Amino acid sequence: MNDTLREWNDNAAAWREHSATIRTLFAPLTEAIIEDARISTGQHVLDVAGGPGEPSLTIAEHVGPTGSVMCTDATPAMVAAAEEEAKRRGLTNVRFRQCLADALPFADESFDAAVSRLGVMFFPDTLAALREMLRVIKPKGALCFVVWAPSERNPFTSSVNKVMSRHMPMPPAEPDAPGAFRFSEQGKLAGLLAQAGATNVRERELNFRMEAAMSREEYWRLRSATSGTLREKLATLPHEQREQMGAEVIAEVREFFPDNQMSFPAQMLVISAQKP
Repeated sequence: MNDTLREWNDNAAAWREHSATIRTLFAPLTEAIIEDARISTGQHVLDVAGGPGEPSLTIAEHVGPTGSVMCTDATPAMVAAAEEEAKRRGLTNVRFRQCLADALPFADESFDAAVSRLGVMFFPDTLAALREMLRVIKPKGALCFVVWAPSERNPFTSSVNKVMSRHMPMPPAEPDAPGAFRFSEQGKLAGLLAQAGATNVRERELNFRMEAAMSREEYWRLRSATSGTLREKLATLPHEQREQMGAEVIAEVREFFPDNQMSFPAQMLVISAQKP
């Protein structure tokens, strides 16, 4: 298992613990996928890098008992968490499979649509994964992805990075290395989709607010638990410095917690396309 997969596998317990909050925070992204991929009752949908179950489970509710969702992830712990959540919610039209995005174990033209919410940025070979997703959907089937817009437009993440940069070196990421903001530049993922053979490629900005009933202290606990990169960096610091960082983050995000309720402005890119 490579470092990126190991990090996500280690993240699974935290994502399971905070799954209800994460589901709320990213609900607008799931709605955008359903809208832009035109997912409807009775369809069969593939979710690649579905993590601990979203957007798979919400899409399963949307397509109803005559439809189905295949929830995949590269890490076994995430797949197990997704299965557990599906059972808890009583969903029976979802199946689960551990697999890599660039080696999907499904027959050609198996699905009406294929989607990935905040997952494509971490695919080691994005072009190969896009071609695989095109292979397994039917002609005229839909592809849809949501990715982060630039970091500076997303204080949910950039506020922590700002504080971190005062405590440790923060070298810029390689532009094509797997990472959260790999496709934040408009047109970058859209261009790869066209190169992979997709047609009718469309891109739009999605502006919304990441809101939840939580305090600044709870926000810091969420961020430091669910971000593997952040957790690993914190582990290298002495206890006193970690405590200081936490206090600085809590102060930094004050403006986004009116009445002690979280409300961050956020921007994502929604990229959709069609198989010829």
